[in-house]
Amino acid sequence: MCNTAKILIVDDNEVVRLSHLRSLRSTRCTAEAVWNGRQALDAMEQEAFDVVLLDLRMPEMDGLDVLKAIKARWPEIEVVIITGYPSIESAKEAVRLGAYDYLAKPVGPDDVINVANNAMRQKEWTLHTERSSRENRFAAA
Repeated sequence: MCNTAKILIVDDNEVVRLSHLRSLRSTRCTAEAVWNGRQALDAMEQEAFDVVLLDLRMPEMDGLDVLKAIKARWPEIEVVIITGYPSIESAKEAVRLGAYDYLAKPVGPDDVINVANNAMRQKEWTLHTERSSRENRFAAA
């Protein structure tokens, strides 16, 4: 499934970015990486992404602010928080703001691939459900 997804990795740690890129590209995903929230939003203005893997603690904009901006502008994009500083509070807030999932670092290559695949499945299911609902409304009218 992953080879149909376009994934954006947002993390200020170069080792993490490269590791996630390598993992996702091994499954033939189209993946790009940026190091902060501003770059992420700029990249999203330029092209469409299906899934965003998002760090919480970054310079300029923290991950929760980036999540808010993504969901306000592109609500159909699935966002996965991957953080080295997990807390119950930030997990609850991330889910409340619309994050698909929340993982604590370190995450292995299989974790990255699985969460990206699952988020993509969720996006496809949501789009399918919305399309079916619209078609049913038009058929009933």
